[in-house]
Amino acid sequence: MHWSLQNIPPQNDKRVVVTGVGGLGFEAALALAGAGAEVILAGRNPQKGTDAVRHLVRMLPQARVRFELLDLASLASVYSFADRLVAEAQPIAILVNNAGVMMPPQRQATVDGFELQFGTNYLGHFALTARLLPLLCQGQARVVNLSSIAHRGAAIQFDDLQWERRYKPWAAYGQSKLAMLMFSCELQRRSQQEGWGLSSYAAHPGFARTELIANGPKLGPLLAQINQWIQPFVSHSAAQGALPTLFAAVDPQAQAGAYYGPDGWFELKGPPHLAKVAAPARDADAAARLWTVSEQLTGTHWLPQTSGVARCIS
Repeated sequence: MHWSLQNIPPQNDKRVVVTGVGGLGFEAALALAGAGAEVILAGRNPQKGTDAVRHLVRMLPQARVRFELLDLASLASVYSFADRLVAEAQPIAILVNNAGVMMPPQRQATVDGFELQFGTNYLGHFALTARLLPLLCQGQARVVNLSSIAHRGAAIQFDDLQWERRYKPWAAYGQSKLAMLMFSCELQRRSQQEGWGLSSYAAHPGFARTELIANGPKLGPLLAQINQWIQPFVSHSAAQGALPTLFAAVDPQAQAGAYYGPDGWFELKGPPHLAKVAAPARDADAAARLWTVSEQLTGTHWLPQTSGVARCIS
């Protein structure tokens, strides 16, 4: 399947929310705005967010796009952002849970005390999706959750979710991305059971040259030189890395509950294709347990539809 931006159908009159203002988030916002959608680009840095919107509008003068403050490492910020959108009472057609942090060398915590990667990459998006549930149901939305190749070999450490005993950067990152994939599958199951009407998808960008990689763990001089040499052969641009996300978000052939990534060697680069799902991500019992634990950690509870409109409380 050779899928590109030219395959995106018109998105006129659709409201889209994308978390993360750089890299994959920017490219997804650019493509969706170019297809006619109204895009809300959400991030934690107002200056970067404003700059991203200005850059996008320079490229697409007719784009309908705005920045909204959202710090996924703060539940208060998540709820404030979601409450502002709920107050606008506009259905959301696409939610792209994209923003993330990658492998800080020392353990860091969110303002709510969660390990930074688990709290930002996963718990913040879990709480955000729950809080936006009424608008997502009204819009019969597609929710796209960003996972990673790093979910392979990862495990959910239920006895130490916050990595308080022995922090391992790569393992903690992998857990956060495995959690996102499990969340995506469980969200689809629950939407079907409860009649929410939304569809859930997961995607990964392969090895995309983004700020997440650039701001990730620092390499020594020799490894940095080797990395610079091999990158052109095993990686692709942020725009190309965003294609699996966009395919999941808009293509009529995308399968709800599925996982998409590049179809090249080791899924590092290439056009969108069904991606390999590691066995732990297919464990429905573990996914249900993670959902319950996540509700407890975030204080968020998902409720079924009432009078045709899904509700959630926190």
